Amino acid sequence: MTSHATDPRPVRRVSAVTASGAISQEDFDPVVVEAPLSIAIDGEVLATTMRTPGHDEDLAVGWLASETDLAARDQILKIERDGAAASRAQGIEEAVDTVSLSVASSVDVPKPRAYLTSSSCGICSAEVIEATPRPRAMLQTEGWQLTPQQAHQWVAAMREEQKMFELTGSLHAAAIVSPGGILQVVREDVGRHNAVDKVIGSAFLSEDYPLTDHTLVVSGRVSYEIVAKALRACLAGIVAVSGPTTLAVDLARAHGLVLVGFTRDDRLNVYAGGDHVAL
Repeated sequence: MTSHATDPRPVRRVSAVTASGAISQEDFDPVVVEAPLSIAIDGEVLATTMRTPGHDEDLAVGWLASETDLAARDQILKIERDGAAASRAQGIEEAVDTVSLSVASSVDVPKPRAYLTSSSCGICSAEVIEATPRPRAMLQTEGWQLTPQQAHQWVAAMREEQKMFELTGSLHAAAIVSPGGILQVVREDVGRHNAVDKVIGSAFLSEDYPLTDHTLVVSGRVSYEIVAKALRACLAGIVAVSGPTTLAVDLARAHGLVLVGFTRDDRLNVYAGGDHVAL
């Protein structure tokens, strides 16, 4: 059974004026919520990201799995979510939603930073690829393949689970497909990277990690960061509705990750890992 996408909390009704031709009407429109989430280890905030509320623990664990050498569920000693509303009720005015974790001493915890970076300004492509951590396990076992038909089916199945996108039209989605071709989990978020962290975190907490022979499906474009997250989780491939960046293609090719883009309108492009795509 597919684990449902975003829960119903992250939507507010906001007044808006709808114009159609010469007619305008004031009404209330469902709008996706964007709010900060802090990720803390042993009381120290490592990062704060703007996200869509819901599945915050998944996001925090997925982010940590991408940013550290966290490798097994038993390395997470504690995980709990502290809501901003409850903290404000206790008199903490500047509170934000926070996921607090404790991890085993063997985990190399990164230094705190004020925000999540999403670019590599001042660093050349070759240096970025060289600096990207190598996958900790194989991405595909011998004989693993995907077909164009499967890719289109997975995109369609993910779209059916995008309940909040259907309501607001403002959310990205990510999904993980099992080696048997079954959609395991779908998550939605205002941020593409957050949606990916959420599905990876969900798999990690379910002790389905690393993700050899699994496929990541995403609704948006594929950047270097999305490929790096997929490699860290040892995913076999990425199927995207939109296209990739050049650095994403270079990184995928360097590590043998299958990268398929523009999976829509009965077509797709294979950018990397073509030996594993049965055309």
